[in-house]
Amino acid sequence: MLVLVAPGQGSQAPGFLNPWLDLPGVPDRLGLWSDLVKADLVHLGTRADADEIRDTAVAQPLLVAGALLSAAALLGGEEDDGGAARGAVGAVAGHSVGELAAASVAGVFSEEDAMRLVRERATAMAEAAAVTETGMSAVLGGDAEEVAARLAELGLTAANDNGGGQIVAAGTLEQLAELSANRPEKARVLPLKVAGAFHTTHMAPAVAAMERATADITAADPGIRYVSNADGSLVADGQEVVRRLVAQVSSPVRWDLCTETFRRLGVTAFVELCPGGTLTALARRNLPGVDRVAIKGPEHLAAARELITAQAVQADAAPAAEQEL
Repeated sequence: MLVLVAPGQGSQAPGFLNPWLDLPGVPDRLGLWSDLVKADLVHLGTRADADEIRDTAVAQPLLVAGALLSAAALLGGEEDDGGAARGAVGAVAGHSVGELAAASVAGVFSEEDAMRLVRERATAMAEAAAVTETGMSAVLGGDAEEVAARLAELGLTAANDNGGGQIVAAGTLEQLAELSANRPEKARVLPLKVAGAFHTTHMAPAVAAMERATADITAADPGIRYVSNADGSLVADGQEVVRRLVAQVSSPVRWDLCTETFRRLGVTAFVELCPGGTLTALARRNLPGVDRVAIKGPEHLAAARELITAQAVQADAAPAAEQEL
């Protein structure tokens, strides 16, 4: 079973959209999306420097655009062999803002709706982050109970649990500085290049903004199994997917539970959409033996397609009882 995933904030890098502009239709698509998000995605994805694309209001639309561009190139449309490729995807998920791209790929709403929503999400979260100087740091290793106790002592939130001993702590810069100075035994603390304490109560004002932004969204039920960040559960109702996307802004990302769901579903292949790498690295550690492809540029599409084709052949050969899992 193949899982298709979309990365979250912090995965962006200067110029990562450059090679995609050579694909037919991509410049026009980016032009349309730029109008929707009120930002020049071509400039931001090709010429902007690391500081410019670190801004939450910029990074989130860029990441959703990259994931959607690579998904379209990989899966195509129903009118061509992309329909067969899409049918070979057993489940989709996204990490944090990547959930918007995953929901669109699953058919819950259109690419255009995803871009409209990410603009509102990014703007609201950037505004919430500006109220207090906050940030996030990865805590790698250490005893899980000791890490949890240290975060609680400092008033920090475990905003992301990525599994494999990787927790992302979020809070004020002062709290994070104290965590770095007095870290849990045998743990490393690495500050992340994000501009806020995402998925914590610091983001509560952004929830109301997302509720308004989604009020007019007509959500379809997912056409591909959708795995939620909230608790790793499979969500089959489109309106519930949208409700969770709203609440997730101020709630922890449980990628560890998503990984458990992938394992329960019998994952054998893992493809990460552009800009791939972060989630593939987690899968290397937490899903050993699973074939993986990280799509960083168009040059990785062939390997991803080969993996999808192999999964489709295996699915056709599998007994009906296995396919119903």
